[in-house]
Amino acid sequence: MASTLPIPRQGTFDELGRPLREVTFVVVDLETTGGSSSSCDITEIGAVKVRGGEVLGEFQTLVNPATSIPPFIAVLTGITDAMVAGCPRIDTVLPAFLEFSRGSVLVAHNAPFDLGFLRAAADRLGLPWPAYEHLDTARLARRVLHRDEVPNCKLATLAQLFRATTTPNHRALSDARATVDVLHGLMARLGNLGVHSLEELSTFSAQVTPAQRRKRHLADALPTAPGVYLFRDAKGQVLYVGKSRNLRTRVRTYFTASEMRTRMAEMVGLAERVDPVVCATALEAEVRELRLIAEHRPRYNRRSKFPERAVWVKLTAEAFPRLSLVRKVLDDQATYLGPFGSARSAELAMAAAHEAIPLRQCTKRLSPRLPTAACVLAEMGRCGAPCEGGESVEDYAVHARAFREAVSGDPSRLVDTVTARVHALAQAQRFEDAAAHRDRLSAFIRTTARLQRLSALTRVEQLVAAQPTADLGWEVVVVRRGRLAATGTVPRGAHPAPYVDALVATAETVPPGIGPLPAATGEEVHLVLRWLETPGTRLVRVEGEWASPAFGAGAQRAWLEFESRDAARPFEDRRGLRPVARPARATA
Repeated sequence: MASTLPIPRQGTFDELGRPLREVTFVVVDLETTGGSSSSCDITEIGAVKVRGGEVLGEFQTLVNPATSIPPFIAVLTGITDAMVAGCPRIDTVLPAFLEFSRGSVLVAHNAPFDLGFLRAAADRLGLPWPAYEHLDTARLARRVLHRDEVPNCKLATLAQLFRATTTPNHRALSDARATVDVLHGLMARLGNLGVHSLEELSTFSAQVTPAQRRKRHLADALPTAPGVYLFRDAKGQVLYVGKSRNLRTRVRTYFTASEMRTRMAEMVGLAERVDPVVCATALEAEVRELRLIAEHRPRYNRRSKFPERAVWVKLTAEAFPRLSLVRKVLDDQATYLGPFGSARSAELAMAAAHEAIPLRQCTKRLSPRLPTAACVLAEMGRCGAPCEGGESVEDYAVHARAFREAVSGDPSRLVDTVTARVHALAQAQRFEDAAAHRDRLSAFIRTTARLQRLSALTRVEQLVAAQPTADLGWEVVVVRRGRLAATGTVPRGAHPAPYVDALVATAETVPPGIGPLPAATGEEVHLVLRWLETPGTRLVRVEGEWASPAFGAGAQRAWLEFESRDAARPFEDRRGLRPVARPARATA
């Protein structure tokens, strides 16, 4: 007797994710008493449930809004007060609709409007709003259709383009049926471009070129684990380094989805292979990305390529110390403040220090035994003129100690001095000058607070911490002098001690270094510290002291909350993204 069991077959790459033919969509449309979900009410709900091109069911009901329908709305929709007088209220209709749409992907034309009304109604009734995935056919149409195909993306226009069987007429069910035909028309158009899963449909962009789509096979062998990916050209040179919690899904978006960063299409055109580096945790992936970018300096990465270009404000180690901008931290007993993301922000911070502390601003090296002529700053009272003997080495050392205390301990004296100056300028209606002093102080306090947090961690010889995972296991990290030395996972139910011991025994050896960041870049220490500060993190072992100044810069909350342009976040990714837009009109 012949077997009737189906023959096993290997799924294709296009079947990864959720194939569109297997997704249940609920296409919904509403009629309302107005355009604001906060002050207007629903008068009709219409919905069509479809899967694989087949209609599974429909939902339609008028809703009594318990308020009068404005005349112009009645003319537009044909729904009058008399029609809804005996209809159910929203507290009866909404639970029924939520049950009808349970487990489905919601679709609407101009989805923010319809879903906004439904969610507002749920909030007023105290009903939990399900975590719906949703699609907006209007937005999708703007991504897919050319300007020479349709003059606009209104539902009536699209229904005519795709020859919908139902003409939209501002009644909920009719409009929902027309939206179903528009959705299927858009799917058919996108199917020819290789879009076959819900994830691809949700993130599709017409700005991804056919040349990019033809290289989808480069993601075939990639795992679904967290890690780092390296795009390489035909010569094996690294073009771009990125990270993801799911390598295969992320890399595939470069070929089929909404990857629209400048020059990415050019990069994908040059790429011949993608090499994965699987990581045990997402933190390891973030850190490895930084290190690989700094190592290979790929031409298409914008940030983290030159960590050695970070700017520091240095208080020199000499008889009469002064402040200077440097790019390298030396083992010279000097005091360093940074790192700054730009020379401009470093200059702002240095100006704030000069405003409050009368450190000399001349650049020549001074000797107590060889006096020289003073500059104009001495005449202005902004310098004690140590160059001509106005201050001894001991007297001048007070100013140097004030700067060191502000950087490593309590900056309140500096803050009070500059703040008083800001207020005085504001009262004199010199608002631009007051704003300049404000920006200087903000740059100083933000960088000082960050340095105090980072250097507190880098002073710890070894720290082991754990964080619970979604599957009730543990992520464990070993940090030595602020550098990520090892990371791993403990499976659910296992005793963590053997795993921790093995991780510590095999962790990277990190020798002592120089400066406030002796073993890693500021960006890496920042990533590790952010992970350690995540709620739920447990400290397992600490060798050394992990502490920040009790009255340090972190206490200056008013200045930390102030948003300065680029002095605030030197590690932020400032890459600009192109706006999502309809493709341009075709030209001859």
